[in-house]
Amino acid sequence: MKLHITCQYMENYGAHDWDGEGECPQHWKFKGGEDFFVALDGFNPDHEFADKNLAMIVDSVRSEIEWNDVGSRQHIVGYDVVADDFLTDFEQSQLDYDGAIVYPARVLELDVA
Repeated sequence: MKLHITCQYMENYGAHDWDGEGECPQHWKFKGGEDFFVALDGFNPDHEFADKNLAMIVDSVRSEIEWNDVGSRQHIVGYDVVADDFLTDFEQSQLDYDGAIVYPARVLELDVA
């Protein structure tokens, strides 16, 4: 089983013509988003603290996923536990149309030190 994290990417079209003076114009456009996986070896979804443990895992990888600057931003919109053979919509569409997954979702490693 693995954790599937979905994100929303946004681009600030107001920053394209900004000269860097004063406040950056705000014109945010939603542009899709990335998917990430985290292996959940030994995770028990029926454990009484499973939801809390998942939230802690997401928080531990948040800095690798999210950013916010004048030109673009990405933030986590949701997460769920999925089977090891689960494919994102983008991965499945690559298989359907191209016969192979050339751009897989990024797998994040947990720092358990």
